[in-house]
Amino acid sequence: MTTLHRRRVLTAGAGLAVFPSLLATGCSPSSGKTAPAASASPTAPATASPLAGGAAQSAHPASGSAAEGRSPRRLPGRPEQIEHGPRDRTRVALTFDGNGEVRTARAMLRTLAEHRVHATVLAVGTWLGADPGLARAILDGGHELGNHTEHHRDINALSEAEARAEIEDCARRLRRLTGGIGAWFRPSRAHDASTVVRGLARKAGYPHVLSYDVDPLDYRDPGSATVTRRVLDAARPGGIITLNMGRSGTLEALPDILDGLQRRGLDVGTASALLA
Repeated sequence: MTTLHRRRVLTAGAGLAVFPSLLATGCSPSSGKTAPAASASPTAPATASPLAGGAAQSAHPASGSAAEGRSPRRLPGRPEQIEHGPRDRTRVALTFDGNGEVRTARAMLRTLAEHRVHATVLAVGTWLGADPGLARAILDGGHELGNHTEHHRDINALSEAEARAEIEDCARRLRRLTGGIGAWFRPSRAHDASTVVRGLARKAGYPHVLSYDVDPLDYRDPGSATVTRRVLDAARPGGIITLNMGRSGTLEALPDILDGLQRRGLDVGTASALLA
């Protein structure tokens, strides 16, 4: 992997630490330079899609219910690519890239249930294919489910046809399993989606690309204590935290992360709850 497009990580106040990608199993950055996130631009119009069953819908309540975790909604006034939510609310979004060890992922769902926390899971299609019951378990737990491409390839480096297939194949799988294409799209192996990928996602029925501003690089397995410290040092109101669902070190860190965020007065929930 080159470092032309690095992930933006560990943002806490004025600092920004950037780490290169090392492992292929995590959501490592794209090998090509991509367009910057549209953090302040107006939302592009939603486009009707046969995958989504029509045009994207308008903003919705932040309940985190299974019914609302299956389909994308257009959020008026939000940018096409979203890195964080409002900084004037004591709320953060907890998101997971759904990939890796299924048994560990199911243990994470139990931990979230014990803490009464709802999260947003951006699932790799083939990961769901290995255990189709996972999609229902995620939604039945009150979590959101989203599209993280079918094979977790470096989507910004693919041809337009290949990138379209990665997005649409995962959307079809989600529809077969849940009745909807997922609440969000997140590009694989990239912090930012390229202009081409954003357009393809929009045509597939996703009005917004969900990025993040807090990344502890847990896919590199730095140890649970380090994962916890990095999240708690970087989290601030409006933050979108990204973690990896199938990593044992992340599972070990999760209770301390949730407790630490609560001690800091931050309410933890889904991306839709943060952005509604």
